[in-house]
Amino acid sequence: MNDVAKEAGVSKNTVSLVLKNDPQIPRRTAVRIRRIAARLGYRKNATVARLMAALRASGEQGARATIGLLNAHRDRNAFRAHPTIPAYVAGCRRRAAELGYGVDEFWMHDPSLGGETLNSILRARGIPGIIVVGLMSGNELPSDFLATWTGYPCVVTGVRTRRPALSFACVDHHDLVRQAFEKVIAFGYERPALVLDGRIDELVDGRFSAGFEVAQRCLRRGYRLRSFYDVSRARSEPALFRKWFEREKPDAILTLYREVRTWLEGLNVYVPRDAGLVQLELRENDSLWAGMNQHNDITGEAAVEMLVAMIQNGESGIPEFPRATMISSSWVDGCTLRMP
Repeated sequence: MNDVAKEAGVSKNTVSLVLKNDPQIPRRTAVRIRRIAARLGYRKNATVARLMAALRASGEQGARATIGLLNAHRDRNAFRAHPTIPAYVAGCRRRAAELGYGVDEFWMHDPSLGGETLNSILRARGIPGIIVVGLMSGNELPSDFLATWTGYPCVVTGVRTRRPALSFACVDHHDLVRQAFEKVIAFGYERPALVLDGRIDELVDGRFSAGFEVAQRCLRRGYRLRSFYDVSRARSEPALFRKWFEREKPDAILTLYREVRTWLEGLNVYVPRDAGLVQLELRENDSLWAGMNQHNDITGEAAVEMLVAMIQNGESGIPEFPRATMISSSWVDGCTLRMP
């Protein structure tokens, strides 16, 4: 590091800040110093990095490092009030604490907040990176925060983003549906179907529907049912679901929505006597349902691990090759399926 500082004509502390991806160093200076470091063959000492991580975890450093959690949901209180988002937040907080980091929260839809403003806050607080939590209205991140996406290491939880494409951690939706399908078949059901809002499937790049289509290949053609994607419309037009159900005649339904049970009972179809139900994302008040635990808290932990690695490696900005961490789900038995 001394050699890099000497050739660059800067202090050792400046080199250290650049290699830690500190945004207070001008971009042109940071690029020049990184090029010099690469030419001189500088490599981070992994042993020192582990030691510093251990010191952070033990609380022996003078000032605790902090990462930012950016609430991307329209609800300012989603980190506490949403059915699923708090699990991501809990995982982020838990793993951050284990790695010696505190957490500061921000709301992306705050009218007073934008990329430049957020960056000023991050610099003032010494926050080296951001995790985006709760993005559920699309795969695009607001251009108002372009300064943040380009200036800091950022990781998204739950979904893959397209504009810009950032590294992300999420459940493996494709494998989740396949697991649920295979369990239903093992329980003796022959005509399982998928009931899902098409907008949600689009949000995860069609991985729900793709997993279901692949899983159906084990069935005879007459038993491969069409999925129902008009959940939003069916809430005001129940006849849509009734027509689909009477046409396809499923004996089990994989879904994300509790109201499907009410729709079935409205057709005099009772669970589990007449049809089975599987919840694809079990929540605290779904204790009687059979279904999949998505382990959203583990996704939050994975996002923190990705971000900390990026910080330690001096990465920032929109990556040329975004990375993904997929988390497996677990099956949970419940009363909404007949036992084999």
